[in-house]
Amino acid sequence: MLLDNLRLFLRIVEKGGLAAAGREFGLAPASVTERLASLETHYGARLLTRTTRSISLTDEGRELVTGARRILAEAEETEARIKLGIEKISGAIRLSVPIDLGRNQIVPLLDAFMDQHREISVDLTLSDGMIDLVGQGIDLALRYGDLADSSMKSKKLHHNRRLTCASPDYLKLNGTPQHPEDLLRHNCIVMRFGTQTYQDWSFAIEGKQRTYRVWGNRTANDGDLVRKWCVEGRGIALKSEWDVHADIKAGRLISILDEFAPQPNSLQLVYPAGAVQPRRVRALIEYLSEAFSQ
Repeated sequence: MLLDNLRLFLRIVEKGGLAAAGREFGLAPASVTERLASLETHYGARLLTRTTRSISLTDEGRELVTGARRILAEAEETEARIKLGIEKISGAIRLSVPIDLGRNQIVPLLDAFMDQHREISVDLTLSDGMIDLVGQGIDLALRYGDLADSSMKSKKLHHNRRLTCASPDYLKLNGTPQHPEDLLRHNCIVMRFGTQTYQDWSFAIEGKQRTYRVWGNRTANDGDLVRKWCVEGRGIALKSEWDVHADIKAGRLISILDEFAPQPNSLQLVYPAGAVQPRRVRALIEYLSEAFSQ
């Protein structure tokens, strides 16, 4: 019963409410409230602060989120090893990946991984915005850049260069920028992350990093759409090399201003620091690490 209550508690946190979690478990609101109260009695602490519109975790509740995921992961892995044998892995993996990288690079790798492990299921979130990995129950995320959150662990997959790109047609019609300052006279396609637009593009000028604010008539929060607009000749885009590698190789895009490119950052696997990763998640980490090393 404790494991069931822990699963319900995590779903309440992930869904942001008791009613939504209850519907997934087929429980009436009164039953959800009763089971939450039972869990709070068991641990001797209030786990959630509730108002008529929202819920929030107490300090003890945040601690239990980490602990509950560890307990459930270990229980699921033990059950799988008993039922399926030591050589098989099974269960669900919740994964978050940037849109463009996910569609064009990660999904084919996931398909191959799942073909090898038929008992695995994947819940994939494609998003270029910031995601609360713990709050949404994400097991593993792929992220660009250095890790700033100390509550997370990371494993570097590869370096990542940011490339300034345009289509041959765009450059033929508008000319090729020779210096980052020239971008001020061009139509640049801008990414938006949540409410923040990424208009300050960084370049290495005489050994120092300098930013230039760019402008354009197209802004989107979808990296895949930004890339497609760029391929169609709608403007100049700043993209990860992993997103545009195939387009550059095929001649659909041309990398420009390479001599001013900033230092590469990292492409990383990120996961909650306090969680014990189930065997299925560890297997996927190893699989992706091997794929990117090649």
